[in-house]
Amino acid sequence: MIVVTGGAGFIGSAIVWRLNQLGEEDIIIVDEFGKDDKWKNLVHLKYADVFDKEDFGHMISSDFMKNFEIETIFHMGANSSTTEKDFDNLLRNNYEYTKYLCEKAVDNNVRFIYASSAATYGDGSKGYDDDEGRLHELVPLNGYGYSKHMFDLWAKKLKLLDKIVGLKYFNVYGPNEYHKGDMRSVVNKCYHQIKETGKARLFKSANPEFTDGGQSRDFLYVKDAVEMTLFFRENKIVNGIYNIGTGESNSFNDFVRPVFKAMDLKENIEYFDMPEVLQEKYQYYTKADISKLRNAGYSKGMYNIEDAVTDYVSDYLDSDDKYLK
Repeated sequence: MIVVTGGAGFIGSAIVWRLNQLGEEDIIIVDEFGKDDKWKNLVHLKYADVFDKEDFGHMISSDFMKNFEIETIFHMGANSSTTEKDFDNLLRNNYEYTKYLCEKAVDNNVRFIYASSAATYGDGSKGYDDDEGRLHELVPLNGYGYSKHMFDLWAKKLKLLDKIVGLKYFNVYGPNEYHKGDMRSVVNKCYHQIKETGKARLFKSANPEFTDGGQSRDFLYVKDAVEMTLFFRENKIVNGIYNIGTGESNSFNDFVRPVFKAMDLKENIEYFDMPEVLQEKYQYYTKADISKLRNAGYSKGMYNIEDAVTDYVSDYLDSDDKYLK
């Protein structure tokens, strides 16, 4: 049996989708549903059972692990809002709950693969090297990034990184992110802006080193993110913290242009002032160093940005059925 926490969320449901493609249906989904529409991500998926995250936290025990023959826990569940100001919430969901699941998994020899984040790198001045020896140097810019960083540091301190896997996801985008509100990708937001107004809106740059729309990120298509994630289930001797990205950085302008092309429309981008609340916490540039991932044996190719955006727009956003199935 495989457990996917956050299994109704964006990356979590994509992991279940890919596992289904590989013939896996003995999957337990754990999530907190609330009032958004993330439940729709499950409609086309096959799984054994669904549990509320708090109920699952009470249920999980050595007997539970043995009775259900839990093989792997993909811990994708988290409060992923980079603007969350309630740090008590981040502490409970992203740090304490992760520690609890990790301890249960390690005690029962269950493979534990958890989502960290590129937000732990802060402004990038310390680079994007996933060398665990440099974890203490990183300074995240927001509470979300720090809550993820706290667990990375805890796992290192307890010498658990030779038993578990932490994945620092960069800017993942693609189908099944529809419920994420303001945390949806720029492609998703701009697609709807273009449909409604004929133009896409991007932040102006408040940094003289970057032009408007020239802010640059490592954008990773969710289908590639899932392939990288499942690599660690298949290769159980590979442990530690790894960057999950393309190893390339593209501007927001270059990220949005293929949306117009896929919609067969003329490019029309409007720039607007970045909200003050974001200006001191904004990452202007990210680029994953994926040499450690490659050296660990991951050899698959990836979508280039134009093909990925075209796939997302044409096969999902512009489709009657927008979900992975």
